[in-house]
Amino acid sequence: MTSDLVHEGKVAGDFLVKTVGDKKCNVVELQGTTGSSPAIARKKGFEEALAGHDNLKIVRSQTGDFTRTKGKEVMESFLKAENGGKDICALYAHNDDMAVGAIQAIKEAGLKPGKDILVVSIDAVPDIFKAMSEGEANATVELTPNMAGPAFDALEAYLKDKKAPAKWIQTESKLYTPADEPMKVYEEKKGQGY
Repeated sequence: MTSDLVHEGKVAGDFLVKTVGDKKCNVVELQGTTGSSPAIARKKGFEEALAGHDNLKIVRSQTGDFTRTKGKEVMESFLKAENGGKDICALYAHNDDMAVGAIQAIKEAGLKPGKDILVVSIDAVPDIFKAMSEGEANATVELTPNMAGPAFDALEAYLKDKKAPAKWIQTESKLYTPADEPMKVYEEKKGQGY
């Protein structure tokens, strides 16, 4: 029972491909901790989604260690290196905490996150929904914490017909956008221990 980290990156990339269309788009990427499975897999999935779309190019990629502070710090360096952020079309962050830090850096640079620079991330934690409701984030892919339900479904099926469950049961990775009533989702998630 697990989530498919490559799939999460691909869902984020597919959203960006669809949103940008044929427009030229320079993307900066905040990676998770160097060498970690989520960082490797989410990068792979995102790159798979962008493959064949020559108008989308990852121009900078660096670890933000899955932290808000490091996400802000690295985004500040991306902004300086890319004409004050004017040459950046989108940010892809391997988790929402880095995205929230980057959003702060974008605002401090005098740009509008979610508008001047699209913001796409993964995890679906409460603070990204707050940012989304304020127009500062464009999408997040949920890393679902709800693995018990599918696990018990597999156990129940096994007890019923004695057939071994699949070795790999993938949980759903849901894409959230501003159309999904982000403040409502924020209220639902804020007490869930994120």
